[in-house]
Amino acid sequence: MAGPQTGDENRSGLPHAIAAYVLWGLMPLYLALVKTVPPVEFVGWRILWTVPVCLAIVALRGQVPQLKAAFGDWKVLRLLLVSSVLIAINWLVYVYAIMDGKLYGASLGYYLNPLVNIALGTLFLGEKLSWRQWLAVALAASGVAILLFGALDTLWITLTLACSFSLYGLVRKTAPVGSLPGLTIEASLLALPSMAVIGWFATQTAAGSAMGQSLQLDLLIVAAGVVTGVPLLLFATAARRLPYSLLGFIQFIAPTMVFVLGLTVFGEELRPSQLACFILIWLAIALFCLDLWAKRAPAEVVTQPAAQPAKDQPIR
Repeated sequence: MAGPQTGDENRSGLPHAIAAYVLWGLMPLYLALVKTVPPVEFVGWRILWTVPVCLAIVALRGQVPQLKAAFGDWKVLRLLLVSSVLIAINWLVYVYAIMDGKLYGASLGYYLNPLVNIALGTLFLGEKLSWRQWLAVALAASGVAILLFGALDTLWITLTLACSFSLYGLVRKTAPVGSLPGLTIEASLLALPSMAVIGWFATQTAAGSAMGQSLQLDLLIVAAGVVTGVPLLLFATAARRLPYSLLGFIQFIAPTMVFVLGLTVFGEELRPSQLACFILIWLAIALFCLDLWAKRAPAEVVTQPAAQPAKDQPIR
């Protein structure tokens, strides 16, 4: 288990987290441009083009020795194999949801994600829940229950996205490997299955491969490496520097952006059951934010005097 984070570590991870979630919030606009590509094939291309992007950044940052060391550590590889499967599932379900016009289901999944983070933090990281957090979890669970009656066709999207990404973040937080080397290994582990998927679409489907149909589409598919690698690298960096519950709080940026896009740009119909679920989860988020604010103020008052004598110590 990672040691407690200092205030400096929290601040250093905050810009990474905000940038990652803003980029993810804009992802539906990019996916709308590649809507003609089957979701499974697109995820295959997405993984393949992520590999060279990551390798280039590894070389520029001089992290090749770290990459080799991680590849030679079976403990690390086992954890990254698990995280690679989780992120592949997350990508596939998310791409399918956006391309199929189910933005609200995807948005609800990522709204629910922070509350799943709270549960995982309690189970695996020794974090304790306050009464407000327990109430927030209960409200979110009630919202999910409503979907059982009015939006069952999108419930699986919501739950899969929330659980897969929460578990991915947990594995990456506990894996003893740097952010970029870990991401590079994940993409590399998924490269061979991705090539198999792409080969199948090229040879076994009437439409053939999506690549080669037009220059514009080819460039958009190639851009998937940057679109994928940059925010995921930012997230992996933030996950190792921020408390898991705080990371979940910042994540509210992305689903809010997706919800607004679904309501405005994509014009998706908002069902009463989905609206009720959104309201309950928004109330849960409000409780969660109130709990964070209530804990932060007393902690700052208590720790401020003790921090003054240590000002000559190096900042981590």
